[in-house]
Amino acid sequence: MDLHDIEAKLTAARTRLILDKPFLGALALRLPMIAADPKWCQTTSTDARSFYYNPAYIEALSMEQAQFVLANQALHCALSHFARRQHRSRFRWDIACDHAINPLLVKDGLVPPPGTLVLECFEGMTAEEIYPCIDENDSDEHLEQPKYDGDGSGDSKEEAKGQEPNNSGRDESGGAAEPQPLSACELESLTAQWQQRLAGAAQQAQQAGKLGGILGRMVGELMQPKLPWRMLLARYMTQYARDDYSYMRPSRREGEMILPSLRSAQADIMVVLDSSGSISELEIDEFISEIDAIKGQLRARIVLHACDTALAEDGPWLFEPWDEFRLPKAIQGGGGTDFRPVFEWISRQGREPDLLLYFTDAQGNFPPVEPGFPVLWLVKGKAAVPWGQRIQLN
Repeated sequence: MDLHDIEAKLTAARTRLILDKPFLGALALRLPMIAADPKWCQTTSTDARSFYYNPAYIEALSMEQAQFVLANQALHCALSHFARRQHRSRFRWDIACDHAINPLLVKDGLVPPPGTLVLECFEGMTAEEIYPCIDENDSDEHLEQPKYDGDGSGDSKEEAKGQEPNNSGRDESGGAAEPQPLSACELESLTAQWQQRLAGAAQQAQQAGKLGGILGRMVGELMQPKLPWRMLLARYMTQYARDDYSYMRPSRREGEMILPSLRSAQADIMVVLDSSGSISELEIDEFISEIDAIKGQLRARIVLHACDTALAEDGPWLFEPWDEFRLPKAIQGGGGTDFRPVFEWISRQGREPDLLLYFTDAQGNFPPVEPGFPVLWLVKGKAAVPWGQRIQLN
């Protein structure tokens, strides 16, 4: 098969993707397809501007597998993986991104090439959540070889060796040369472009009635406006700050004019820390600091407790409205996770809090019955909660 036939094969695969999977097809259509030099591109690659491919690799794929690699590269770009790496190791980040995307494509009915990373345990997780699970010495081959950034220095391989970069756009072998890393301006511009393309592709697919299932849910979540967890936490806490205005008629000695007066009552808030060991000390410190900042704006008394499978022996700790909310010197824990002891303890006190904040990964035993007071779960990870309000921390 010559290069012309391979180009025709990719074009046919993209056309089939547009007809069968219009959301993914519309995204793939945004990436010009360029044959690359096999010296740097063993399979496929992208720099968020183009789709680069090794002709020999494409030749070995079936039509269905070619659709998969086109969708894979396009979805990486649409999710702005090229702009989200930040301080992370490029190799581990690339693997995490494939683990985040490939299960979605398989669930959508696409056929992966041999050796593609597909693990169900990562389904529904973002690349940021998967990244810590990737071992530093993981040497598995992954489908994609992104070329949107360098190894951290912003320099190309040629510049790192002290050589002049090849700006001709073609390698000596005739295939496209390795693209240069994206500049900061290019990253910003391409991120905005791909967000617009994602929205446009989703709208087209929805109008055609061909955007559903797991991809449809993912796109729906991405299109929803995101609020930082700190903002959501402040919103819920201030709902229970019971400062209000009273328009009660004053006594005759105060005259006939009715003026509003501030009537304030103290809010009782309980904060519980999951001490099972799944939450790091740094994360707990950040959470405590945020609570303290919000508490300074409210009139609230806070009861702090900690629990793994049992309540902390040294707890609870009481903080009046004028006290600084801080972490005790030592909290015992490190076992499993059981949420029931906390709610059993509250029922024994004979007084329910106005609001309960539970900082956890939500992987434990829940009480079977929802309590009569509001519960706000601040969850690290993807675990669901059976009742109460859930706020995603990461």
